[in-house]
Amino acid sequence: MGWNSWNTFKANIDQNLIKSTAQTLAQKGFQDAGYSYVLLDEGWQAATRDASGRQQPNATRFPDGIKSLADYIHGLGFKIGLYSDAGIYDCDFYPGSFGYEELDAATYAEWGVDYLKYDNCGGFAAGTLPVQERFWRMASALRESGRDIFYSLCEWGHQFPWFWADQFSESYRISGDIKGSFAADSSGVCQTAYCLNTGYAGVSVLTMIRKMRELSRFQKPGSWGDMDMLEIGTGTMTEVEEQTHFAFWAALKSPLIIGADVRNLSQSSLDILLNKEIIALSQDDAGVAVNYLPDISTEGQIQIWSGPLSSGKSRLVILALNYGDEAADIKIPRRGIQGLSNYTASRYTVRDVWGAKDLGSLGDLGEEIVLRNVRSHETKVLVLSAP
Repeated sequence: MGWNSWNTFKANIDQNLIKSTAQTLAQKGFQDAGYSYVLLDEGWQAATRDASGRQQPNATRFPDGIKSLADYIHGLGFKIGLYSDAGIYDCDFYPGSFGYEELDAATYAEWGVDYLKYDNCGGFAAGTLPVQERFWRMASALRESGRDIFYSLCEWGHQFPWFWADQFSESYRISGDIKGSFAADSSGVCQTAYCLNTGYAGVSVLTMIRKMRELSRFQKPGSWGDMDMLEIGTGTMTEVEEQTHFAFWAALKSPLIIGADVRNLSQSSLDILLNKEIIALSQDDAGVAVNYLPDISTEGQIQIWSGPLSSGKSRLVILALNYGDEAADIKIPRRGIQGLSNYTASRYTVRDVWGAKDLGSLGDLGEEIVLRNVRSHETKVLVLSAP
């Protein structure tokens, strides 16, 4: 959980922006809610390495250096992250880390960096090596750096990292970059996970969710499929769309990395990002993602997902998404949810999380749970709890 500069600011960042953002994260309750990382994406680097071949910050934007900024961020109780690339250059043609992995990892460790987002632009000669080898080289260098640095692969789902990234990284992007759109993709974006066009920079929220139908079972502690940063608070979606966005990222166990300018959030976006019950789904002790249930879903209209919970009294979560064009009633048969028919109905209470209300015992709701007038693009989140 944390914040990243890219979605809103692209490469236009400086130390004052990062400091004021960190201050806001602390003041507005994000730190207390569990958001712990402040991540600098592209834009922090100088155009060239120094005389010793080391990465160096842009002296105009970061005149005090990254070590000083890291000390400041740590002083507020956060961790700090940087961006680099497995190619010769990064996406804006600043120096990548190919051929400099050990030196760069040692430099980041010396600066006090806690997280590395590692991109896949600028392959060129580096592209003659398999993507797995280029990303493994930095993993090895980070392990030898003497500092515990979270390693986040950003290679856009290229060559299906859910099959191999768990061997040397903590998270991996499942697809191309997210777009600030709930349902409209950029041209040519493939909606499934297993395709060569991963959608470099135009994947909608709904398509990210669609791709996870095939990938949710790969989620596990220590290696998380990353659906990319949250577009909540960027002014591109309605309130119920932002709720759907947050609920699925949390229940699917994707990292929760805010992409908005937290200094200028609406109250509704702030309330969504700080919702403790949804965050609890993300941070549940079991670490098991919800799975799509095609037998009780209707393609093009209704999606039903469910999964187990183990923290506190919570035992099961159900997500019911209306992604049709009109409001609709959603009926969830108990026999369609794995294990639900075996529960002692009177012992389990059902809570509507976004509605912030209890719906009664499972037994009171009968053989199917009926959700009335669910709005277009709205997701109902139901949590079953035992006494």
